[in-house]
Amino acid sequence: MDPNPATSVPEVILSSSGRRMPLLGMGTATSPLVGSGATKSAVVQAIELGYRHFDTATLYQTEESLGEAIAEALSRGLIESRDELFVTSKLWCSDAHPDLVLPALQKSLHHLQLEYLDLYLIHWPVSSRPGTYEFPIMKEDFMAMDYAGVWGAMEECQKMGLTKNIGVSNFTCKKLTDLLALANIPPAVNQVEINPLWQQKKLRDFCKSNGIILSAYAPLGAKGTVWGSNRVLENEVLGEIARAKGKTVAQVCLRWAYEQEVCVVVKSFNQERMKENLDIFSWAFTEEENKKLSEIPQSRGCQGQDYISDQGPFKTIEELWDGEI
Repeated sequence: MDPNPATSVPEVILSSSGRRMPLLGMGTATSPLVGSGATKSAVVQAIELGYRHFDTATLYQTEESLGEAIAEALSRGLIESRDELFVTSKLWCSDAHPDLVLPALQKSLHHLQLEYLDLYLIHWPVSSRPGTYEFPIMKEDFMAMDYAGVWGAMEECQKMGLTKNIGVSNFTCKKLTDLLALANIPPAVNQVEINPLWQQKKLRDFCKSNGIILSAYAPLGAKGTVWGSNRVLENEVLGEIARAKGKTVAQVCLRWAYEQEVCVVVKSFNQERMKENLDIFSWAFTEEENKKLSEIPQSRGCQGQDYISDQGPFKTIEELWDGEI
């Protein structure tokens, strides 16, 4: 991990391309959806504060707002070049078909007003009926994913220079193993739910051994979303450590992820909290605190069915997650 002198956010080098990714990013997913003006304003503020990594997706409907914010930051001289930013977007399930990957990426680039992405992810390891951008996905719209065809199309997008890196989201160890067996370009990143209450040690170890960087969504438990809760922010152990260190529970969660060498994508449109989220790199946990953190009882917050209705071709949620709990 290397420091970025412009923003003081450490970076990691992605093995498949050699490009640098800031280990703290700003998410743009909101539930319920907020106005485009609020998203644009928050992103501009974030750039002013020093954020350089931004995460969006077709499903989030925030690509256009993010693109407008980047254009404004450039026009105001907040950044000198788009190259100073690391922008991630994601392929939705209904576009996860070999012939639809390139058009979907081109559409995202058009919305973002960009010539390339830094990272393009397969949002979920499932496909759905083309042309449907529903949330959650209905049972009748599910289709089996052609992993070889879809990943081959992702690889072509990287070769074309439309994205500098490709990766996945919500992939288990088993699905990553299957993908690595057929990939010519391995996934650079796997974005999954990670927080102190769902530490994913098995997946962290697997990804580390295979040169895949883990990126965490819901690092604070996704409070305010349809599937999230207050369980992380209200955890007694996290609260105790936060009080002892004079930090917020959110800062404790983000620092914990950083110490696990996990990239964190955190969403806040509140300026003070955006500042607090950046203040996690100049302090560390004691050995005793790390022991307490490692002993927190584990349970997943995102159960999958909150994104996927009735699982389609999957009989149970465990089958969707390969039975990996």
